[in-house]
Amino acid sequence: MSTYKSAGVDIDAGDRAVELMKASIAKASRPEAQGGIGGFAGLFDASALKKFSKPLLATSTDGVGTKTEIARAMGIYDTIGEDLVAMVVDDLVVCGAEPLFMTDYIAVGKVIPERIAAIVAGIARGCVKANTALIGGETAEHPGLLKEDEFDIAGAATGAVDADKQLSKEKVKAGDALIAMPASGFHANGYSLIRHVLKEKKLDLTKKYADLDKSLGEILLTPTEIYTLDCLALIKLLGENLRTFSHVTGGGLAENTARVVPDGLSANFDRSTWSLPNELLFMANEGAVPQDDYERTWNCGVGMVAIVDSASADLTISALAARGMQAWVAGSVSATTPGAAGSALEGAYRKR
Repeated sequence: MSTYKSAGVDIDAGDRAVELMKASIAKASRPEAQGGIGGFAGLFDASALKKFSKPLLATSTDGVGTKTEIARAMGIYDTIGEDLVAMVVDDLVVCGAEPLFMTDYIAVGKVIPERIAAIVAGIARGCVKANTALIGGETAEHPGLLKEDEFDIAGAATGAVDADKQLSKEKVKAGDALIAMPASGFHANGYSLIRHVLKEKKLDLTKKYADLDKSLGEILLTPTEIYTLDCLALIKLLGENLRTFSHVTGGGLAENTARVVPDGLSANFDRSTWSLPNELLFMANEGAVPQDDYERTWNCGVGMVAIVDSASADLTISALAARGMQAWVAGSVSATTPGAAGSALEGAYRKR
């Protein structure tokens, strides 16, 4: 006799996972979220958009990539969800949008309810940090395509911004200051390179190496910083003196900042204004990773950049400090060859 369970899909386990995740999801809500979980679609009260004079909807989707393999190897699943939220909502805030709601998708080889609940708990915790409602999701069991302990996660979020308050590269001017916000670690980018170094050097994820304050695995699973509320606070405080943001993800600091700089201008970072994180130095030294390569792969200690009018630089730093974010002036915007645009890192990193 053939049953769905004998084919590898356990409906009862899926139902148990839903029950376990309900408490976490309940915390990741907003007053506009309607109906709870369990329906065919998530609902969000669109009358919330009445506070905007001309609302533009913004949307973003992303995943966590091969950082999930570190979570699987360590058997730690309750942090990776925060990475997912960060990758999605912090892309939205770059254009000035307030993230409103999010949905997730989890694919697994075998539904283990406690594991699914742990992943969703991380997603919910990230949504709380971003004041974003988690209004729906899907868990898909893929026997035969994924091993029983393999999984992947993805998510999408929707936000809104007033048309006249939209941030864009067109607002960036020569002389503007680059305010760097520190990363919490490698975030969720460049893990294919990290995993290559782990394999080539036979590094032990459970070991605490010299110069590292935790085991290597714990450090690599440090959740991605979520900057959404800090950025929204700056938008409210600075108004037109806040030009835009650069979310430092795949491609590194220079390449991501170049995306928000208009033709004829260049964003120039002074490496001497900060030190490289210990975990990056460790991985770069172990893998003999060239500087040019790790600067295009890892965030080098900067997770978000605010481009502001230079006269507002001190106010920006003090406002972030009051929120617990120790930011600094990392460079400035200057004129370059007409028709060209870009971003560069100059000088040498400050020694620890």
